[in-house]
Amino acid sequence: MEPSIEHSRRDFLGKMASSGLVLGAPWIRARTAEPLVKILDLQKISKSPEMYHGWPTLSLLQNGEMVLAWSGGREGHVCPFGQVHYMKSRDGGEHWCWPRVILDSGLDDRDAGVLETRSGTLLVTTFSSLAYEPIFRRALASGDWDSKRIRRWTAAHNRLDSEARERELGQWMIRSEDGGKSWSRQYDSIVNSPHGPIQLMSGRLVYAGKELWTDRQRVGLCESSDDGKSWRWLSEIPARDGDDPRNYHELHAVEMPDRRIVVHIRNHNPSHAQETLQCESSDGGRSWTKPRSIGVWGLPSHLLGLADGRVLMTYGYRRPPFGNQIRISEDGRKWSAPRTISDDGASVDLGYPSTIQLKDGTFVTVWYELPRNASNAVLRQARWVLES
Repeated sequence: MEPSIEHSRRDFLGKMASSGLVLGAPWIRARTAEPLVKILDLQKISKSPEMYHGWPTLSLLQNGEMVLAWSGGREGHVCPFGQVHYMKSRDGGEHWCWPRVILDSGLDDRDAGVLETRSGTLLVTTFSSLAYEPIFRRALASGDWDSKRIRRWTAAHNRLDSEARERELGQWMIRSEDGGKSWSRQYDSIVNSPHGPIQLMSGRLVYAGKELWTDRQRVGLCESSDDGKSWRWLSEIPARDGDDPRNYHELHAVEMPDRRIVVHIRNHNPSHAQETLQCESSDGGRSWTKPRSIGVWGLPSHLLGLADGRVLMTYGYRRPPFGNQIRISEDGRKWSAPRTISDDGASVDLGYPSTIQLKDGTFVTVWYELPRNASNAVLRQARWVLES
């Protein structure tokens, strides 16, 4: 969803584009070939080199500013120190303000999504994890860590007792009604996915994701009718024949101009393992087609409806050359050949890209990446355009 463009205008543009008409905006043109990506600039935007940065989400506000949320304050990919960090750019990503910590629970706060609703409310999502515990136990048993690191992890682990740690596990949301100056307490969002919910043209908020830390671990769609204050379960996404739905992860949704909702799923079932699967709903998310392969190796996928009615998927590519790719679809069913945003990664410890489209048609993509010969992952940003 593109928050800076009115839904009625987006709907109109989508219909005009699908009819083959050429409009006056400079990035909306007759398309005779698959577009190419031209990188305008590439930069590191994280400001704390002593910390590990992970799993960001980028969003464009209605006033033209950009906001970014991610998991910061970290010692590594898995640790007990994760917090939700947040920062803003007022000039299309040329400069970013200093980050703020907007959530710091007693556990590891991971993947952060961010969305501005039509009312101007900011919603930020995350989930809490105890995945660091077995790592910590092995370190204590082996004696491999130095005493300073043992003391740090012990102090973080002991912020809560064992019962409180279990209660703190969950999928969470916080909200701000004053542009990010103040934030609510965390509350349950029922499901989680790295990039959070979307708002439909009708105004409904829907959240495609996975239920964590429960016996069911359902995969499906939740909805909110009160600007994200509360969420209710709407529908479960069926599994393909032979699939275990517990191996579906990290969903994201987009609404097409014809009001279909398209959802992408990170798949870890043996069939099409580590590919992106896709399912669709034609009734507002109440029922779904079974997930199917779209022939895209790479994950997880971030989906963005473009000003001309097409849809863009951005995803991490964890095979050499490691990096991030995009594909475009005219109809949300068939996808273009891949185009490269970055291909200079050092390892598989990268990705989770998200993309926004500025009013002038320029795209901005942000992801996390562990550089070569480095101990901490950074946030990287690419500004780019499509060239036909």
